[in-house]
Amino acid sequence: MHKGQLSKVREILLEMKGSGVSPNKNTYKILVHGYCKLRWLKEAAEVVELMSANDVVPDIWTYNTIMRGLCDEGKVKEAISLRDDMESLRVMPDEVTYNTLIDGCFQWRGSVEEFKLVEEIKGKRVKPNAVTHNIMVKWYCKEGKMYEAGCVVAKMVEIGFSPDCFTYNTMINGYCIAGNLGEAFKMMDEMGRKGLKMDTFTLNTIVHKLCVEKLLKEAYELTVKAAKRGYILDEVTYGTLIMGYFKNDQTNNALKLWDEMKEKGIISSVVI
Repeated sequence: MHKGQLSKVREILLEMKGSGVSPNKNTYKILVHGYCKLRWLKEAAEVVELMSANDVVPDIWTYNTIMRGLCDEGKVKEAISLRDDMESLRVMPDEVTYNTLIDGCFQWRGSVEEFKLVEEIKGKRVKPNAVTHNIMVKWYCKEGKMYEAGCVVAKMVEIGFSPDCFTYNTMINGYCIAGNLGEAFKMMDEMGRKGLKMDTFTLNTIVHKLCVEKLLKEAYELTVKAAKRGYILDEVTYGTLIMGYFKNDQTNNALKLWDEMKEKGIISSVVI
């Protein structure tokens, strides 16, 4: 929803009030969604106050929408406070509530508050789900804490959740960035055995790391196997390998790959 549409909704709302027609919950929800999309969080909160004043109880979707907006702006403390407010109105947090707050805590306040929230979930009807664990894996990998990320994956399996494509892609990227190609390949093999596919970004990350380590033969062989398995090789894949060949004085290989890329109609950012 853009500003013009939001202004129209506000006009309609004023007309409704002038005609003695009370807005319903869906009307308010449209406003909350629009304000949050524009990052007008103060106005979104005012709509919630207006709902309460008109005896319309905001639902879990409304609260979760505002919490997401607050966390995106780094206002995690306010988001947690809003969670307390909704509980006082007997609107109980769900998985989305906690996942949003946990993600926000990792992004803006470190892991301490996140662990408190995970422990809090255990004492309530809401249980950590696969998304909860993937959020933790994502942030541990971004922080280079691969041991902790691995522990989360192990815990995930222990309680009955199967790591998905997001889990594996995140772990593989994390291991590559940490310089641990051995573990990255182990995760890649495990992923393949389960019938899951890497995304192109992850494939390119491994290719780049292999090129940095001057393992150009291995990098090329990986792309050949990946292509046979149906992976999409893009301009980044080819560009990374071509630059790797040039940097290691393997001009002939670079030119062969350049010709192959042109035959496939891929336009590279690499200029020869």
